[in-house]
Amino acid sequence: MSVAAPDSPANSAADGVEEYNCPVAAGRVRVLLPLPLPAPLDYLVPDGAASPEPGSFVRVPLGSRRVVGVVWHGDSDGEVPAARLKPVIEILPTPPLRPELRRFIDRVAAYTLAPAGAVLKMAMSVEAALLPPPPRRVCAATEAGLAALAAPAESGVSNKLTASRRLVLEGLRDGGACPVAEAARRAGCGAGVVRGLIAAGLVGERLVPGDPPPAPGNWLADGLPLSPDQEAAARRLVARVEAGGFSVTVLDGVTGSGKTETYFAAIAAALAAGRQVLVLLPEIALGAQWLARFHERFGAEPAQWHSDVAQPARRDTWRAVASGRARIVVGARSALFLPFAELGLIVVDEEHDPSFKQEDGVCYQARDMAVLRASLARIPIVLVSATPSLETIVNIARDRYQRVRLPRRHAEAALPSVSLVDMRRERLAPGRFLAAPLVEGIERTLAAGEQALLFLNRRGYAPLTLCRACGHRMQCPSCTAWLVEHRFAGRLQCHHCGYGAPVPAVCPECLAAGTLVPCGPGVERLAEEVAARFPGARTALMVSDLLSGPRAAAELAAAMVARQYDLLIGTQIVAKGHHFPMLTLVGVVDADLGLAGGDLRAAERTYQLLHQVGGRAGRAERPGRVLIQTYMPEQAVMQALVAGDRDGFLAAEANARRASGMPPFGRLAALIISADDPDSADFAARALARAAPHLPGIAVLGPAPAPLAILRGRHRRRFLVKAERSVDVQAVMRDWLGRVRLGGSVRLQIDIDPYSFL
Repeated sequence: MSVAAPDSPANSAADGVEEYNCPVAAGRVRVLLPLPLPAPLDYLVPDGAASPEPGSFVRVPLGSRRVVGVVWHGDSDGEVPAARLKPVIEILPTPPLRPELRRFIDRVAAYTLAPAGAVLKMAMSVEAALLPPPPRRVCAATEAGLAALAAPAESGVSNKLTASRRLVLEGLRDGGACPVAEAARRAGCGAGVVRGLIAAGLVGERLVPGDPPPAPGNWLADGLPLSPDQEAAARRLVARVEAGGFSVTVLDGVTGSGKTETYFAAIAAALAAGRQVLVLLPEIALGAQWLARFHERFGAEPAQWHSDVAQPARRDTWRAVASGRARIVVGARSALFLPFAELGLIVVDEEHDPSFKQEDGVCYQARDMAVLRASLARIPIVLVSATPSLETIVNIARDRYQRVRLPRRHAEAALPSVSLVDMRRERLAPGRFLAAPLVEGIERTLAAGEQALLFLNRRGYAPLTLCRACGHRMQCPSCTAWLVEHRFAGRLQCHHCGYGAPVPAVCPECLAAGTLVPCGPGVERLAEEVAARFPGARTALMVSDLLSGPRAAAELAAAMVARQYDLLIGTQIVAKGHHFPMLTLVGVVDADLGLAGGDLRAAERTYQLLHQVGGRAGRAERPGRVLIQTYMPEQAVMQALVAGDRDGFLAAEANARRASGMPPFGRLAALIISADDPDSADFAARALARAAPHLPGIAVLGPAPAPLAILRGRHRRRFLVKAERSVDVQAVMRDWLGRVRLGGSVRLQIDIDPYSFL
């Protein structure tokens, strides 16, 4: 068995269109439930009731529960007699899921080997959105309030309004009715000011239909002036939007070249044509500057979709997307499953970012699935990056994707110079991690009144804590991972399962006091050294542990732009999209960190990350420089960074992958078995090994204990399937797994195109 495989999940997107538009047969319907079930279940349509159309949301019985599902396409297999079927309870008033989205769910399930119901769950993650929302309470200026605003100053009536109250009334007069919190936000005051106006009769409240109105926006507004390079690129992107149909365009621009303003032109074209737009960002909490630039360009906030959005807002956004009221959505990878009514353009910013890979539940690559969704909707998609992934570069070479380049920084800013600090020649004092060249560079930068950034991709104070007396290492009780000390919080924490505990006063093994010592640096320990070396520098930490959400990230970024800080210390979240005009020096403290381990993308990821973080330097008129501390200066990644030879590095990386048959020139799939005890995990692994396929062009490696052999208390074993590109890996694995029954506590996770090998 060796079936030709599609090169990407989008390849056969046009197959089976008619099936998704066929009416449901009378009498019985197939209903897909948002549960990990292998197929839709059959239900009866009650006598005298009209058959729900495909895509309708229905409430049905399942055992003792009532579950909301979706009427799926296709005919019932008829295996279950009608007498044993349960009837549909009700059809919900929500607009049906469009055929395009149902096809997308089926295709994602087929590609990832996940149950279609598990994929559907991502598309209906807010069940409250399926019912009409309750009325909303809004406030508006009363006649008395408007009269007080209009009263002349000498009348004395106007003088009774405080400045805050006047701002509230002006906001309600000019912006229309809105909830109390929104009225307060418009005026920049507390909600108590608005409630005081209500008590005074100057503002009144009333109930209005539940769905909030869409944010107004001017999609025809002119953006910032574009450079000749940006103008040429924008014209090509706009032409794709205006032409319609499926296309993939890669906007490949150096850091600071103005890629965002360039693709804003394509967004404006899609919005002006009455279509919806989806923008995917790798970490929406880092999109504060993006959101500010969007508001400046279009005069409106986009709808947001990510884990930090509260449930009521998620409900409103889901309904607004489904009805077409939300014209643009910016979100994390899960926004890909929203029920767009008129989707006309998808943009994937920082398309290379590994955050687009989902590794829990349904394992999928959001960039690739975004291409699939665009192909099913027959719309253009734009992939944006300064360091495109090797998969994208290969697709450009194969003429599947088209490329638009921005080779120069905006406003004539120069790319930063890059130098290596050979740590083998440096002599650092114990507990110090900044080499002399980097210390000198920071001193000169601060003396010039400029800002510096120190990058270390390791959270906490230290990655390991051990006992000097007995050598005991502090390890997570639920994972085979060391506990990371977070000194600011006074805790040891596992970054895999979230376990945390106070730092003990004595060693738990030998009970010696005062013998626990940190090993290695984290950003908190680096901040401690910076405070000692540069006591006059105003320093801030930009780390996900210390940022409570998008607002905190926005406030810190704004403070950097306002020059309230001289030196920023951060992990990988500082590398993405931030623009700090006075930041001229970037120091990378442990550049070799990402090269450890057996990850086939380690070199590529390291290059991308270091190139991106280095790109924060010198983005305005002052030149920038990057100093990289490394113990491997001869390594290809480091040499490519110094030479600025991205294309040469990627060509060498492609040749190495091609020679070894690794993606994107071969295919990989991972099987991860986990169980409550090691014997059950080993038993299941042996059963799978006995049934493993022996076919041309495919090799099954394993089973072997996973590098994280215990995770969240579960024992883990791994298989890795390596295949030629011509092999249909999904078909092979379906056949293989269909011949093995796993019971008890054993769980099996399938990861097609794995990114993590832990």
